[in-house]
Amino acid sequence: MTATAAIGALAALAGVIALVFAARRLVLLLPPRLLPPGLAAPRDAVLALEQVLALDARRRLVLVRCGGRRLLLLIGGTQDVVLGWQDPPA
Repeated sequence: MTATAAIGALAALAGVIALVFAARRLVLLLPPRLLPPGLAAPRDAVLALEQVLALDARRRLVLVRCGGRRLLLLIGGTQDVVLGWQDPPA
């Protein structure tokens, strides 16, 4: 392969990657009702995983949003534990 062919191939690859990122940005600008089902979760979902924090190799703290409240769970040990509910701010 000559140097000009290699440069052309790299330029084509860079162009394709740029088009993929541009298409992603355009899709994110669309309203959720225009997206195909399963592509984006609705922002007002009743149940959603908000955050996960690894405590060690087995245990995790999980923050789940259910409706307007949040639930803190400790999972992964010998048993899963509900640590408590957090009410929405007033």
